[in-house]
Amino acid sequence: MRAVVLLSGGLDSATLLALARKQGYQCHALSFAYGQRHRAELDAASRIARELGAAEHRVIDIPALGEHGGSALTDRGIAVPEKPGTGIPVTYVPARNTVFLALALAWAEVIEARDIFIGVNAIDYSGYPDCRPEFIAAFQSLANLATKAGVEGRGFNIHAPLIDMTKADIIGTGMRLGVDYSLTVSCYQADEAGRACGRCDACRLRAAGFAEAGYADPTRYR
Repeated sequence: MRAVVLLSGGLDSATLLALARKQGYQCHALSFAYGQRHRAELDAASRIARELGAAEHRVIDIPALGEHGGSALTDRGIAVPEKPGTGIPVTYVPARNTVFLALALAWAEVIEARDIFIGVNAIDYSGYPDCRPEFIAAFQSLANLATKAGVEGRGFNIHAPLIDMTKADIIGTGMRLGVDYSLTVSCYQADEAGRACGRCDACRLRAAGFAEAGYADPTRYR
């Protein structure tokens, strides 16, 4: 069984890859360089792909997503928030998961993979609209309408196994699967060495997850 696994280099996607491998999939990991300020996550993705036995790891360069701006993750003129806020935060990247899944779908059709894994989460997340179950269901429907494979009856499944899990649940799952979280980078404004700020949403959720799960946090802070 082949699967395309979206691999950002963070805690969630590392757990996702480990889960897909545990389920017996030959995993083709896919990462994206989209002008994100935390590019250290791409180095982390390469480490994770090797460590967890991905059959292949590709990094696709899509600078246009970052050039559009509109997000603190791609526009250095917008500060990454360091305090909890309300509503959809400025770290939301417009249409990011839609673009990522579309490119994953194209690759999956070429390599005759019928399964795509994405590490979205609807509980410990920042309010992003493209992390909801409704979005995943809608994209799976689209995938099976818009592809040759889907029309010919060889449809696609979009897997989001972390979607209902707390950060502590995700960490506990990964620890049982042998994930080395010291390889991962979650921080929205990590430096070039991958050291975390300890203040952004991603850092707060990560630290709270390790504390709740009862494991030592291996994050390197600057």
